[in-house]
Amino acid sequence: MKKLLIGLGTVIIIVFGGYRLADHLIMGGESYYVQITTDGEKQVDQSSDGQKITSYRYELPGYTEEGNEKIMDFNGFQERPLRKDAFLKVTWNKNKGVTSYEEVQAKDIPTAAKEKLSKGTVDNG
Repeated sequence: MKKLLIGLGTVIIIVFGGYRLADHLIMGGESYYVQITTDGEKQVDQSSDGQKITSYRYELPGYTEEGNEKIMDFNGFQERPLRKDAFLKVTWNKNKGVTSYEEVQAKDIPTAAKEKLSKGTVDNG
């Protein structure tokens, strides 16, 4: 009975660990900080059941903690644009692009990223 419980525990740990790893590889990634400076481009699509889906597409510069830049291309799936001047922490995955975002306060943005965002410049090099 003891061996069965140990075996079952091991299987549970392996399955849970595999799930966490897959989740990280699929949805995880590097954090970038973005400021919403436009209203976005409104897009209206239709789901397979005929329901109207409104989103707003954004293409904005994002910065890592160290101040490295990457253009973030993502959609806000809401009936209205994201709040102008809001700061977002965006998760970017090399396979999926932007996988998530959350609003953050300016005080929570690392210094190098905050400096780049306050300049409002985009390095194209």
